[in-house]
Amino acid sequence: MDNRLFVLLHPMSLSLERIKAPVAKEMEAFEPKFRDSMKTKVLLLDKIMNYIVKRKGKQMRPLFVFLSAGTCGTISESTYRGAALIELLHTASLVHDDVVDDSNYRRGFFSVNALWKNKIAVLVGDFLLARGLLLSVEHKEYHLLEIVSNAVRMMSEGELQQMEKARHLDIQEDIYYEIIRQKTASLISSCCAVGASSAGATPEVVNKMQLFGEHVGMAFQIKDDLFDYGEDEIGKPLGIDIKEKKMTLPLIYALSKAGWLEKRKIISIVKNESEKPKKVKEVIDFVKSSGGIGYAQQAMKRYYDQALSLLQTLPDSAYKTSLQQLVEFTIERKS
Repeated sequence: MDNRLFVLLHPMSLSLERIKAPVAKEMEAFEPKFRDSMKTKVLLLDKIMNYIVKRKGKQMRPLFVFLSAGTCGTISESTYRGAALIELLHTASLVHDDVVDDSNYRRGFFSVNALWKNKIAVLVGDFLLARGLLLSVEHKEYHLLEIVSNAVRMMSEGELQQMEKARHLDIQEDIYYEIIRQKTASLISSCCAVGASSAGATPEVVNKMQLFGEHVGMAFQIKDDLFDYGEDEIGKPLGIDIKEKKMTLPLIYALSKAGWLEKRKIISIVKNESEKPKKVKEVIDFVKSSGGIGYAQQAMKRYYDQALSLLQTLPDSAYKTSLQQLVEFTIERKS
């Protein structure tokens, strides 16, 4: 499958700034509102909050919230609070993840636990979680709290399920889809549902946007899997997931088509020799020759099409156009 299929509607390279245009003012106004939601009188905690805000990424989650709200209704103060709620609870989960993974870096910056140690990092995560809960409760926006809390629950369940299954390195395709639905897709799904709900959309439309976001998240994660194999000759095959003993869709498919002996050999390499570059390349070559790349690309395209099909049922607007472009941006990204 040729990735050019994804740019038939927009042959020019998609710019994130161009995508943001319909909600540019709202995104700009969101920054100080989000900073205010993290303020505290505890000096150390305030210092750490400022550090977290300064190293934020592309703000893709708030962008999904605002564009979804504009697509389904009217952007309101509730939309800002919904975006802040997602950012607070998601940031809390990332801070805790870095402690669990003993990771010293996050997006090229030192992690909170690397600079202030694990005990402080855990408490910072707890603070962020509490701020998110209070933000919803103070404004009686329990519908938004329910959506985001369910996403956090699913993310935790997905992570634990992956850890449990990874011990045997023999994950079936249906289990893989369930894990990424919980781990990755649930967050994007909650962004779209929160946006729709905050804009006063009907329960039917909120559910539709939730499913739309889930399909986007599934496609996003499969795209991430493909990076491990130097998909479309973009850069060198990295094999990071293989080194970390993660079972991704291209590898799962390739193993399902292999004979017993070859399957045992590849699993043994991943389990015991994944630190050896030559062995990692052997796994990558095995996946490519088995059709794993093409199979994963088809699966990604299927979720992409399902997402856009749901979006097309909503009224046309500049917000909807940008939301479609944002989906394309997440699929076409090079890193």
